[in-house]
Amino acid sequence: MSCLFPPDARRSSAADEAPHPQADPRRPAAARTGRENTPSPPMSHLKFGNKKLPNAIIVGVKKGGTRAVLEFIRIHPDVRAAGTETHFFDRNYDRGLEWYRGLMPRTLESQITMEKTPSYFVTKEAPRRISAMSQETKLIVVVRDPVTRAISDYTQTLSKTPDLPSFQDLAFRNQSLGIVDVSWNAIRIGLYALHLENWLRYFPLAQIHFVSGERLITDPAGELARVQDFLGLKRIVTDKHFYFNRTKGFPCLKKPESSGSPRCLGKSKGRTHVQIDGDAIEQLRDFYRPYNVKFYEMVGHDFKWE
Repeated sequence: MSCLFPPDARRSSAADEAPHPQADPRRPAAARTGRENTPSPPMSHLKFGNKKLPNAIIVGVKKGGTRAVLEFIRIHPDVRAAGTETHFFDRNYDRGLEWYRGLMPRTLESQITMEKTPSYFVTKEAPRRISAMSQETKLIVVVRDPVTRAISDYTQTLSKTPDLPSFQDLAFRNQSLGIVDVSWNAIRIGLYALHLENWLRYFPLAQIHFVSGERLITDPAGELARVQDFLGLKRIVTDKHFYFNRTKGFPCLKKPESSGSPRCLGKSKGRTHVQIDGDAIEQLRDFYRPYNVKFYEMVGHDFKWE
């Protein structure tokens, strides 16, 4: 594969372009050339490519399955991805694009650079900032039943903060009246239609791909096939790469030839959810239903969250 050289790397050095003085036969050959101390051109670009701003970003949503999508797609030979969430477009924007570029892996010219930070989807400034970087950036959003997502979000937070108030206390202003507290982040994230409206001010819908968090579990190969199509990649990641881990209740990557064990996501993935009162769940389903219907209409797909 060819690689992207910086302009200076394609030019001859000044020493090459300057006319050579007449050779002095009394000096050794190496001394006559004047190049014995001239460093060789860097070869790292040939092997490892260059760091470049991402062509595609997984922008959301938290507890939707973003880590799974990243780990699954990055086994494609034409994808390189930053391993950790950069939080550039929400928390670190003042550091500048060159700082952001420095966090990216080296890629060859034919490879796609990716990163994922799921909080971007609900960050008001993120669409404008990403558009200012490049209007050609492809965006991936992993969505999941907002009620299940909220419970998963709460379960994760509870594992870190054991004295957290109950789910119902956080989710409702008044549960007896069915008044949901939309100021709680775990609830607000699930208002997908409202967040998407903000993104559509800066990007056309065709530039945003939606992954079903539910189908990512039941049919990971099918979801990854659609992701590869969206990114313009050959379908290399297929069902032969996955197996279903019954203990985690989640698909894992089969053992690669160069590794001694299969690759499953971390302990925080596939965690057993906190049990929530059935009435509270039904109230939340009623609350989210009109937002879900609007979201289905906006993206042209029914995710069947009931």
